Amino acid sequence: MQNLQIDARRLWDTLMHTAQIGGTAKGGICRLTLTDFDRQVRDWFKAQCEALGCTVSVDEVGNMFARRPGRNQKLLPIAMGSHLDTQPTGGKFDGVLGVLGALEAMRRLHEVGYETNAPIEIVNWTNEEGSRYAPAMLASGVFAGVFTPEFACSRTDRDGKTFGEELERIGYKGKDKAGARKFAAMFELHIEQGPILEDEGRMIGVVQGVQGMRWYEVTITGQEAHTGATPMRLRKNALLGAARMIERIDAIALEHAPDAVGTVGMIENKPNSRNVVPGEVFFTIDFRHPDDKVLDAMEAKLRGALAAILEPMKLSYKERRIWNSPAVKFAPELIECVRIGAQKAGFASRDMISGAGHDAAYVARVAPTTMIFVPCAGGISHNEAESTSFEQCAAGAQVLLNAVLEYDRRLG
Repeated sequence: MQNLQIDARRLWDTLMHTAQIGGTAKGGICRLTLTDFDRQVRDWFKAQCEALGCTVSVDEVGNMFARRPGRNQKLLPIAMGSHLDTQPTGGKFDGVLGVLGALEAMRRLHEVGYETNAPIEIVNWTNEEGSRYAPAMLASGVFAGVFTPEFACSRTDRDGKTFGEELERIGYKGKDKAGARKFAAMFELHIEQGPILEDEGRMIGVVQGVQGMRWYEVTITGQEAHTGATPMRLRKNALLGAARMIERIDAIALEHAPDAVGTVGMIENKPNSRNVVPGEVFFTIDFRHPDDKVLDAMEAKLRGALAAILEPMKLSYKERRIWNSPAVKFAPELIECVRIGAQKAGFASRDMISGAGHDAAYVARVAPTTMIFVPCAGGISHNEAESTSFEQCAAGAQVLLNAVLEYDRRLG
């Protein structure tokens, strides 16, 4: 089995080629979900899979599945994949490595004529990032029954365009019912998006699960007023209230260190004029922790702070939690396959929890699932400077192939 080696140069060339679709001047990718660039990379991916003899199908929320038959068609398929959409200033590897690493594994199986026991599938999940349509992992969430297709299709971007309309526009609203497809297992290869593997000199992260995540949206309302004519004591400054809340949100995360994180990542100030006291501010909050009970406590502190800080400032507010992804534990038997895959390839590994959200977190609700991490330079991700080496990408794809074949052997 270990003699079945992926083609590292072909994988790297494929990563660099697809990075041109939505490529940015700073070397990253801006390939937001359901944009024309997303359509282009989907068309390319479909053609590559069909060239290998795979059957490509699409479900009602745009998830793509490329299937290669196995010896025993009664067995459920083993899936591997991730996502091809990116952040507005995303890197070349986040999500993309998981899909193209799976494609390289499939290419290798095809060119040597290797017949697996179970069918093998590559998956491209829609809207993992959540940067255009919130919440993140939207279509894998529909697949897992967390969201309805109607909910997904009704999501709007900041320009008022709905997910459903844009899915139709780019031609990727499939006929298959989301979630009707079943997996024997799913493996997701991904960059770590953190600094641990690089710091410890490990090549492979054997992922045990994903920490809990909650997203919130807050709108603070004050009163617009002339900056020169309105005394400080009479102002209802929504931006000042938001600034104090942002500082408090940071403090809430620090109170639950070292495992908690809290971030305000988006802020919109209105009317955003240099001589007008801000009358309305919208911002987002992202809380994460491996323990859902700690997230409960952080949420309670957030809501307490909103009242304690904003009401004395004569500011009103609206707050809502728009996404709750509970902590996830991955399947032990798949984790073991990853460990074996890393050992056979001769790579140093370590067990770890994912700090970022991934489609695997939702798929784990309906199928045995796990993830494989490789290092990224400086732990930087969601950034055009995101970087993973030729050798690291190759290692991840090799361990993915090894783990899939190990699990397939057990099914046979």
